[in-house]
Amino acid sequence: MGAVAVHEEVFGELLRSWRQRRRVSQLDLAIGADVSARHISFLETGRARPSREMVMRLAEELGVPLRHRNRLLVAAGFAPVYPEREVRAPEGEVVRRALDKILAGHEPYPAVVVDAVWN
Repeated sequence: MGAVAVHEEVFGELLRSWRQRRRVSQLDLAIGADVSARHISFLETGRARPSREMVMRLAEELGVPLRHRNRLLVAAGFAPVYPEREVRAPEGEVVRRALDKILAGHEPYPAVVVDAVWN
């Protein structure tokens, strides 16, 4: 049996992706995060490694959702900070009821609920 290739996410690629998604230049991100544009460039190219605080500051500045902040942290070599729960978990009952109510409000017209990965 062959080995399964695991793609490890690279912090610099994730940072660049979020910066481009938010349409923010390296300079604008640097100014907002109170660092130099050169440092942002070095982080994106892998020439510098961010501290945990820097990852959190950049994620906050870019408005990255909490689930994806965990991905940034892991890619930078840190443990995730934010807990993730399945909607099916007992503590997700309130969310499920809210979704059911929203879907019922669309009747008789069809409606669909999807998650971040289109399930």
